[in-house]
Amino acid sequence: MTIKEALSRGLKGTGKLRVSVNHASILTITALLLILFIAFTIRILPMRWEIPSGSLWLNEFDPYYQYSLTSKMVNDGLLSPYSPPWINTQQFYPDGLDMSQSFPSLPMTAAVLYNIISGLGVSIDLMSFCSLMAPLLGTLAVLVMYFVGKDMGGKTVGLLSALILALMPSYIQRSSLGFFDTETVGVLALLLFIFMFMRAIDFNRSFRSMVLYSLGSAAALFYFSAGWGAAYFLIDLIAVYVFVLVLIKRYNQRLLMVYSITFGLGLFATINVPLLSPRYLMSGAILPVAAVFVVLCLAEILRTNITMRTKTILSVAFLAILVGGVVGVAVFGDLTSIAGKFISVVDPFQRSAQPLIESVAEHRISAWGSMYYELGISILFFLVGMYFTVKNPTNRNVFLVLFGLSSLYFAGSMIRLLILLAPAFALLVSNGVLGLLRPFYTLIHESTSQAVSKSKRRLSRVGKEYSVIAILLIFGLLATNFAFSPQTGGEPRVYNMAYSPIAITASSLPIAANEPVPQWRNMVAYMNTNLNQTDVVASWWDYGNWIGYLGNVTTLCDNNTVNATQIENVAYSMMANESQSLKMLKNYDASYILVFVTLQLPISNNQLAGNVRFGGYGDEGKWVWMADISGNAKPRFLSTGYMTSDYQWSNKTDFGYNMTSGVTEWNDMGLNSTLYKLMSNAEKQWADKYGFTMTETASTLEYFTPVYIAGLEVDPTTAAQKYGTLLPLVCLYKIDWEKYNASITTP
Repeated sequence: MTIKEALSRGLKGTGKLRVSVNHASILTITALLLILFIAFTIRILPMRWEIPSGSLWLNEFDPYYQYSLTSKMVNDGLLSPYSPPWINTQQFYPDGLDMSQSFPSLPMTAAVLYNIISGLGVSIDLMSFCSLMAPLLGTLAVLVMYFVGKDMGGKTVGLLSALILALMPSYIQRSSLGFFDTETVGVLALLLFIFMFMRAIDFNRSFRSMVLYSLGSAAALFYFSAGWGAAYFLIDLIAVYVFVLVLIKRYNQRLLMVYSITFGLGLFATINVPLLSPRYLMSGAILPVAAVFVVLCLAEILRTNITMRTKTILSVAFLAILVGGVVGVAVFGDLTSIAGKFISVVDPFQRSAQPLIESVAEHRISAWGSMYYELGISILFFLVGMYFTVKNPTNRNVFLVLFGLSSLYFAGSMIRLLILLAPAFALLVSNGVLGLLRPFYTLIHESTSQAVSKSKRRLSRVGKEYSVIAILLIFGLLATNFAFSPQTGGEPRVYNMAYSPIAITASSLPIAANEPVPQWRNMVAYMNTNLNQTDVVASWWDYGNWIGYLGNVTTLCDNNTVNATQIENVAYSMMANESQSLKMLKNYDASYILVFVTLQLPISNNQLAGNVRFGGYGDEGKWVWMADISGNAKPRFLSTGYMTSDYQWSNKTDFGYNMTSGVTEWNDMGLNSTLYKLMSNAEKQWADKYGFTMTETASTLEYFTPVYIAGLEVDPTTAAQKYGTLLPLVCLYKIDWEKYNASITTP
């Protein structure tokens, strides 16, 4: 047969083929692709402010730490931060920061993907790639959410839960452009684990599928544990879930095998992470896993055909072993060192005595108002979904109830953990919406003969027009929640969270200016050009990552907060008078000190008039935590001679803060604090330059000389047009050690 004849027969054969098109599948795929498009698009909206600069930056502060790890891995190999341990002496000088004590999942994922695309010839700088990682992984998590929801309640639940997760403000915030942090991989790994584990214990799947999904859930558990500290939540949630299944008499041998493979392999891999190590298995949050494994073994033994006396003896023996093991570990082991943060979430009142933790806004207890602001009217569907889920207690629904209740508690305990609630909330809201719509949908599609039959039996019946109204009402409520958000005054919370510049592009101002606010970028550029890498710059820990990684100088503290004592010392140096401050900073060879202050411009009827004053969004608003954190260490400072009898404090009230009104009227101690003098000096320079008077009292500096104040060049008219009523000033001062040393040596 010639080639021509073969082609002719093949083409004739294709005419007999009939392609079967499943319209439902086409609609489902189309809807899913649209949801993924929405999820990705809304997460890259901050790019609107990044385009003018020609490059993408990272959001907030912690992502720069993750970026430094990724950069190290790309340049020196994936294991370079860990073997040998990389001590970054530019951070937390002079001891440095042990970078091997960090979660590897995110930076390794980014480094591997970056090497792949670089090998394929794609040219993109590493920071821009890391900035895009969050939207990409966030969109991937939405895709996995569809499959989780599909397994929970069908394609409709899958699509709706994927859409809700894509539009959840808390998840958008932590998966939008530039948010290159642990939650980026955390939520994805959480959903992958749930998907794999629930399929592994599904009776309808083969033994081969059970093994494969168990291995997959073990891998997801390792990825989650090596990527985010919130793995404690997932681990204990699954342990409680399996225990509940045993209690309600749903134990089976498959459950024991899946549990053993998942936690056996997953935790064995996890303890190889340097940050976790084998001590991870001895923490209080991990011990329930072993306890539930013992319970599963006991349940398996009790299934066998043995006498009641033997069952009783075995039960007592297992219980004794379990209690004895827990007591033994409690007495001779370490139950709290690793799980400390986890326990502080379980008992949020433990954090109230730790001002360092409470100083971070996202660590505070969630008020009901903030919960409603986040979730909106869809809370009603969450409650309805909980009802329908409890009403149908399948194994998957039992898990969903536990997931929903526990994540709700955690989100209430700490604002940051609203992101843990997001997947459970999406699933339960979807169940609630579907449960409400199902009877109306059924009624609309009811045949005429059925309607007549019911009428003959004189059963009350709702007209189809009312079903349509009910469906439109539910749709309207959901659309209102995501498109109009009455809880925020009309502007959608989703839009507000997505369409805003990243922190450094906005210079930490709570505004969305028409163009980037360049003060912070100008400051780190100035440092990079004019300062040496070994120059020590003291600042509050919020800015440590910016000035360290972007300014390429040496810093004393940053957002890692690994050395609480050093953060207390920096806080002390800010709130002490100049002499006491330099006495502390001398221990750290500090050459410069940086403060960030925002000014409230006097604008009335679109005219600039009146006094300029502190705005409250810079260190002039954060000083209260510096005072509390350093005041918390008062006994240590007194014993070491840093605090004196005539200049000591316990908290912010000693500087003039009124606990009742929340207003500060700076007293003599406050006016003499180093931080106040630095901030008021910068304010005075700007006010004098443009002919304004100050509300605050101006101070004269003794041992500090202004080197560069980013924002001083912005005139009032330009500031009012670009930034509204606020003007940021990033201020760098050089320490005059020669003058200070002369003052302490002069008799």
